[in-house]
Amino acid sequence: MPGLTLGDTLPNLEVETTQGKIKLHDYVDKSYTIIFSHPGDFTPVCTTELGMMAAYADKFAERGVKLLGLSCDDVNSHNEWIKDIEAFNNGHKVTYPIAADPKREIIKQLNMVDPEDTQSPSRALHIVGPDKKIKLSFLYPASTGRNMDEVVRVLDSLMKASKHKIATPANWKPGEPVVIAPSVSNEVAEKMFPQGFDAADLPSGKDYLRFTNV
Repeated sequence: MPGLTLGDTLPNLEVETTQGKIKLHDYVDKSYTIIFSHPGDFTPVCTTELGMMAAYADKFAERGVKLLGLSCDDVNSHNEWIKDIEAFNNGHKVTYPIAADPKREIIKQLNMVDPEDTQSPSRALHIVGPDKKIKLSFLYPASTGRNMDEVVRVLDSLMKASKHKIATPANWKPGEPVVIAPSVSNEVAEKMFPQGFDAADLPSGKDYLRFTNV
């Protein structure tokens, strides 16, 4: 996917939102931020997704994570749509801003376009780090809604990996063992992880797959 991708710096765009004008870098500040785009207001899957983002707002707040929605309609449309979103999702309030992009310029600069129709937005999601760089991106077709538990899971993984020289294995969930980065020698690992670690017994005899808890 061309354009903005992992490791790139988020463009410091000024956008009009349901909470006024914001500059993206000022909004991110020193926090992890989720920017998520939607094909359009008053559409079924998008309504359920924004509602789930509202329902999960406390989980994101606990982690110090900010939210910013984006849809290719104007602010007036967004404000009317929010009433439907909150009503459908048991009254969970949409406390995060939703950016307007009626000219479909922002989606192009943030690489949130449909690869098969560059004039249409995709169901995209970027996780931006405190350093304003893209840490993770999801790209879904318009027909498939996002799984918010997976968004929370990858956030926890990114945050944990940023604090320790570790990675999270397949199907990892918070509280489960993590793997030590291959760049960390056993001698260094013993100092970094005084709680200890276990190396998997593999046919190769190599001890690169080392598990620990952090």
